[in-house]
Amino acid sequence: MNGQHTSIPISDDSKTPLLAADDDPQFHRSGSFRSTVNSIFTLKNLYVVLGPVLCAAVCSFMKLEGSSPGSRNMLGVLVWVFTWWLTEAVPMPITSMSPLFLFPLFGIAAADEVAHNYMNDVIALVLGSFILALAVEHYNIHKRLALNVTLLFCGEPLNPPLLLLGICATTFFVSMWMHNVATAVMMMPVATGILQRFPAGPSRSVAQTKFCKAVILGVTYATPIGGMSTLTGTGVNLILVGMWKSYFPDADPISFNTWSFFALPMALLIFFVFWVVLCLMYCPKGSGPALSTHLDKTQLRRELNALGPMAFAEKTVVAVFSILIFLWMTKNITDDIPGWGALFDGRAGDGTVSVMMATLLFIIPNQKQEGEKLMDWNKCKKLPWGIILLLGAGFAIADGVNKSGLADILANALNFLHKAPYLAVAPAVCLISSLITELVTSNNATTTLVIPILIQIANTMHLHPLSLIIPGAIGAQFAFMLPTATPSNVVGFSTGYIDIPDMIKIGLPLKIVGIAAVSLLMPTLGRFVFETDKPM
Repeated sequence: MNGQHTSIPISDDSKTPLLAADDDPQFHRSGSFRSTVNSIFTLKNLYVVLGPVLCAAVCSFMKLEGSSPGSRNMLGVLVWVFTWWLTEAVPMPITSMSPLFLFPLFGIAAADEVAHNYMNDVIALVLGSFILALAVEHYNIHKRLALNVTLLFCGEPLNPPLLLLGICATTFFVSMWMHNVATAVMMMPVATGILQRFPAGPSRSVAQTKFCKAVILGVTYATPIGGMSTLTGTGVNLILVGMWKSYFPDADPISFNTWSFFALPMALLIFFVFWVVLCLMYCPKGSGPALSTHLDKTQLRRELNALGPMAFAEKTVVAVFSILIFLWMTKNITDDIPGWGALFDGRAGDGTVSVMMATLLFIIPNQKQEGEKLMDWNKCKKLPWGIILLLGAGFAIADGVNKSGLADILANALNFLHKAPYLAVAPAVCLISSLITELVTSNNATTTLVIPILIQIANTMHLHPLSLIIPGAIGAQFAFMLPTATPSNVVGFSTGYIDIPDMIKIGLPLKIVGIAAVSLLMPTLGRFVFETDKPM
């Protein structure tokens, strides 16, 4: 007012804006737009779009000799689904549900027909088995079994190969009745609990280090070997059985008993060779004294005693599991001795008794707390629904390939194979299946992919379909060399006791032995068990 004015301090940097960039609305808008663009144009989103784009390209431009719109659409849907499976653009369980909307939209099958594949006797078999496996885990029955086996095989003085056999054989046996993933997750802590008795770091001797590797490799690989011996051990076997029933509904189904007559001797042969190789490479002579000081039977007994005597709940779960195994084994015995399944005129399946025995766990009290049962639904929250949905997708795809006419087109394209000898094709089928699982996708997805193709190859070669689809399905389980190939490999590798060279050192001879065993047993024992010499 008096002619003076208040000076405004000016920054030394005359270019400094009056509004900070972070406070500039225009800056916020551009930054938000940039982050939105970056979130959209990601590799995973590219894979999401890639599936339908490839499907559209196949449906629009691919010309198959003798094809119909339905078969082209089925091939396009297959490309879409397997693109999402291989890239994991969408979680695998969600991708596994995609046939529920893709098949009706592309005119391949009605919604009810597709949905039927997601709940059948095989799926019921899986559900019941998983619930029983959760009960075994909840009551620490697996830990009690492992401690007893370790004490039994420890030996006086300590015999490392014998102890290793006991640990591997326990894993093998558990995996026969429980899914591979559940077995690996349950048995690996038992194995590492044994190994934690040894010194860590540089103070650990060479013999101790090798034995640690042998135990982890033993549990890692005994899991899939034991799993392939029964229908309930792995989803691959269940996919095979379901697809066989889908493609050949009038043929005799593959029962639990039938599969075990073939697969158990094969698995035992592979397991024995595996144990011998493991001992030769990782259990050198004279390693007993270096291990015995840390594997004290007194400490093992102390841990077993800490579990206390088996309570009513544990005994009942074991009894229910034993009864279920007995029912599986006696449903169909021989042609002359039909088994209890004949009482129901073939209406009862393996899934029937699996769910029935699992239901008993929710009825029988555990006698720990009043009103509490052996199992409740909260304990079932860990059910692997993703595996169940994947099985359903495999059955739906098999049904779609068959009904759309795509199976016939594949058969015509494979006519050149009819002159190839079986003993050349069977090992190749095993090897290809194992490499697909090793490098590309899961063994369940591999089986779903190769079985429809192998059925057509068998028709072209005038072979019984089981002569090729069984080697293909079992071969998909021979993924032993890479840590990411199967969940059990991941569980073993994550312990830190083994590395990739260890897995290759054992996995490569194990793969060769497995392929040789399947290729030789299928035309001999398999011919007798599955009657592959008889016309379909």
